[in-house]
Amino acid sequence: MVSNDVAPSAVPQRIVVQGASGSGKTTLAKALARSLGVPYLELDAIYHREEWTPLDVGTFRDQVLTFAAQSRWVSDGNYRAVRDLLWGRADLIVIIDLPRRQVIARLLRRTIRRGLWREELWNGNRESLRNLISRNPERNVVLWSWNTHPRYREIVPNEARAEASHAEVKVLRGTREVEAFRRRLGP
Repeated sequence: MVSNDVAPSAVPQRIVVQGASGSGKTTLAKALARSLGVPYLELDAIYHREEWTPLDVGTFRDQVLTFAAQSRWVSDGNYRAVRDLLWGRADLIVIIDLPRRQVIARLLRRTIRRGLWREELWNGNRESLRNLISRNPERNVVLWSWNTHPRYREIVPNEARAEASHAEVKVLRGTREVEAFRRRLGP
């Protein structure tokens, strides 16, 4: 179902959602896919195999290519290894660029909740509270987000405009903008 202020022809058919870890990209992408009634792909869910083992790049690309070949979809994730496959077919690339302090606060709450409740993420993987004290950004998602956050202000939007000039690039710079965008595309 599409809200009344968006003409059916204006509704994008293939949407990529990107942003720093903790920015809300998965929440937005799932909501858009549900509202639009289209398939959804969370890249983390296929990339991170059991015990956080990464999927080999060739298989990862094959799986994403199969998904991207569909006529309608929403995906989220920030993997350069498959960006060309998704951006090359996307009608719309949405980049969530919330203030760093807001992203880190959300990420801390989420990581602590997941660690305390031992929530399964994908393929049996769980976040460990121990990782929050790691100084290695590959293990500590908060450090990872802190370090990568600035990329979503200008670098990624500019890369998207250059590498996917056929697609609309929409940068959402606040929670209100994210919510207004979600409401614009569906109930």
